[in-house]
Amino acid sequence: MNAATETDRALVDRVAKGDRAAVRLLFMRHHARIYRFVARQTGSEMMADDIANEVFLELWKQAPGFEGRSEVSTWLLGIARFKALSSLRKKKEDWIDDDDAAQVPDSADTPEVVTMKEDKAAALRRFVDALPEEHRT
Repeated sequence: MNAATETDRALVDRVAKGDRAAVRLLFMRHHARIYRFVARQTGSEMMADDIANEVFLELWKQAPGFEGRSEVSTWLLGIARFKALSSLRKKKEDWIDDDDAAQVPDSADTPEVVTMKEDKAAALRRFVDALPEEHRT
């Protein structure tokens, strides 16, 4: 059977046996569709590109467990959907709106405090430098 007529299920079986060429064939067949699907889900072309590539890494890992209860394309889109939702959830968790950010206390020293600390450090260095060499350690 040549690559053009080989079914997706047969290719997944080959992937399960470690065949990288089969992954490439599935990638060529399904990447564009998965990319468009994820781009619509996330609204981000960059995120869609990353997730579409992750789908094929997941294919490599999960191929031995593929039971064939759905079409391969449906299975891959399911993986893509899960990864897109997970990425959106993580992105939402990482995002803080301006009102929330304003409530976070600023732990940085004020310019006055920084100046006082620098003055203290300089005075301490002068006192240590004034000590005899044997008392400096």
